[in-house]
Amino acid sequence: MALSTGERQLLDAIDRSELTDLLRELVRRPSPNPPGAEASVARFLADTCRRLGLRTEVEEVAPGRPNVYASLGPARARGLLFLVHTDTVPAGEGWTHPAFGGTVADGRVIGRGAADMKAGIAAAVIAMAALKRSAIELARSVALAAVVDEEESGLGVRALLARPGFGALAAIVPEPTELQTIIGCRGNCYVEVDITGRPAHAGSPQEGRNAIYGAARVVDAIRQLNGGLASRCHPLLGTGSWSVGRIDGGTATAMVPDRCRISIDRRLLPGESGEDARAQIDDAVASLNLGADGMGARTALLMEIPSFELEPEHDLVRGVLRASVDAGADERPPAGWTAACDGGYLMRYARIPAVVLGPGSVLEQAHRPDESVAVDEVAVAARAYALYAPRQLGHVRS
Repeated sequence: MALSTGERQLLDAIDRSELTDLLRELVRRPSPNPPGAEASVARFLADTCRRLGLRTEVEEVAPGRPNVYASLGPARARGLLFLVHTDTVPAGEGWTHPAFGGTVADGRVIGRGAADMKAGIAAAVIAMAALKRSAIELARSVALAAVVDEEESGLGVRALLARPGFGALAAIVPEPTELQTIIGCRGNCYVEVDITGRPAHAGSPQEGRNAIYGAARVVDAIRQLNGGLASRCHPLLGTGSWSVGRIDGGTATAMVPDRCRISIDRRLLPGESGEDARAQIDDAVASLNLGADGMGARTALLMEIPSFELEPEHDLVRGVLRASVDAGADERPPAGWTAACDGGYLMRYARIPAVVLGPGSVLEQAHRPDESVAVDEVAVAARAYALYAPRQLGHVRS
């Protein structure tokens, strides 16, 4: 599609140096979760949005954990929402560049969170700044919600949903999709199983009830549950999955353990819920009849990120796909994403249609040492967001 004069002027308002500098500064402010240390980057982001002329509000949703909201256009007319998260996974080991240096090398910004998802934050903010500077009067608002705790339990997005009057016509989630328009995401939940037994001296193990042995039986049952998911395959998202991520148990080597905890990750398909997953675990544990061996088991659903999907012909999908191609992205069909994101909350609880589109790669860069993102991709993302907003919302050139 040929760009109009107004659209070309809008894209000219996107400053690549400003975009790169903003991304580097975001990376230089660590926000690892756990433990949930988003305050520094959130304060910087709020100050930046105010400086760029955006209406800005900070809401502390837990001690030291603030959401940041910024917007422009008519405040009472709900429009487009960019939903981003300020937390990252911890840096971890194995880096050859400073994890929080914001180093630029070979056209890429390097550092924890560069791809997931501080590049998406920078692209959305600079796109909004370009709209603010342009001769475009929006008919509806463009808003940014930068929430905490996406990497763990969704505290920030749930606080967003609870805000009085919250809503939007549509949402873009700038997670790292390599600039491909994503219309479906698997969901995610965590289930814990606590196994209880009876302690005893390891010299007389028959006098105890070994909770770790009970846990081993539960782990094998989970492995079998995972194999059973192969029969249900979603055309975009593949199958769900079970994965045991942690086992913690026992007190000392010379003691028969009377407790053991299993932490399980369950990836969800559309139509599945965390409670469904917990019920499947309950049934599997019940079938083991641990009580006959003097052991007990208790399950708990710790968190859930809903899965979602949007039909390929939805106006949001068509519009975002067209804007991304016009901005310089490769033309690729809409796809699914095996990762989970906060967009599922919007779709399930607020009925806001959402797509995922952003710079960087979740498979090749996110959650790894030397995480990085190409500046070229971040610039294309900013251009795509800036183009889509007035096309979707309607505008009058002044």
